[in-house]
Amino acid sequence: MRFDVDTKASPEQVRRAFTDFSERRAQIWSRTLDPKKYELREQGDTWAVARESTPGSPFWVVARYDWSDPAVISWTVVESSYGGDGDGFVRITPGSDGGSRLHVEWTSTNARGLQRPLLFLLHLGPMGRLVSRMYATTLDRYAQEHRD
Repeated sequence: MRFDVDTKASPEQVRRAFTDFSERRAQIWSRTLDPKKYELREQGDTWAVARESTPGSPFWVVARYDWSDPAVISWTVVESSYGGDGDGFVRITPGSDGGSRLHVEWTSTNARGLQRPLLFLLHLGPMGRLVSRMYATTLDRYAQEHRD
């Protein structure tokens, strides 16, 4: 899946929203993160390992996030409900009017047999547009609530 997002959030606000693994994470990402399935497993200064799922999704992943590069938040799936793995990243660049432009990519690979078609459908079609809109809405709201 690949998509771009324009947001009113500054690059620093985007970075903070994506790398906040405190109890606020479920509030920040309320439309895209199921608080019942969220679990922070480990965290360092520029990395975290967390179990996450989207509300209503049959899938969950344990991903290792890394933000040692200030312009990129990347993740690698280390465990999943679908038996597969994958990785992805969000590249953050300054946008117009103090906002940001994000380029997002992620892949899911090696899923178990019956779950491959569902993952294939999730990564194609309108799902990218839907996720990009949810990211934009979430980050715009974050920018409004957390002015620098």
